Amino acid sequence: MEKLYIPQIARAVEATESFDFKEFIKGLETLTPVQGFISVHHVGSFLEVSAKASTIITLTCDRTLVQFNYRLAIDTSETIWLAEPLPEGEYPKEREVESGDLVESLSPNGYFDPEEWLYEQLTLAIPYPKIAPDAPALELSDSRPSNSENSIDKRWAALSSLQLSE
Repeated sequence: MEKLYIPQIARAVEATESFDFKEFIKGLETLTPVQGFISVHHVGSFLEVSAKASTIITLTCDRTLVQFNYRLAIDTSETIWLAEPLPEGEYPKEREVESGDLVESLSPNGYFDPEEWLYEQLTLAIPYPKIAPDAPALELSDSRPSNSENSIDKRWAALSSLQLSE
């Protein structure tokens, strides 16, 4: 996938670049090419990026350590702000950051890399923990004794002899 020049997106029909793709993404080990659709819409001060994509990857089960194939699919969108970065000397030494400031931003005269963006989205969609469909279920046993006298932790037993009479 080629990088998209952001001013060129603004001049496109309806300020949108959309395309289908079917290719391997660098850095993402998959059994099949990633295939899907991506749309990048220029809205003045930000880009609206949306994509539907899927591929098959091999995961290792965290419970059994057996490898299994997993269909990785995304249907996502993101807003990317267009703002010139501050020169390095102009960064304040301390700055209060609000949650709204924690967003992706690109230079309005720069490039948007759809392959890198898809890599990030697909990586975030990998399940955690990775559990194979045929992995045995965890059996949670109740190790507490049913007798109420035995349910007191033995480390606290000495304190029960110190009870004050009223």
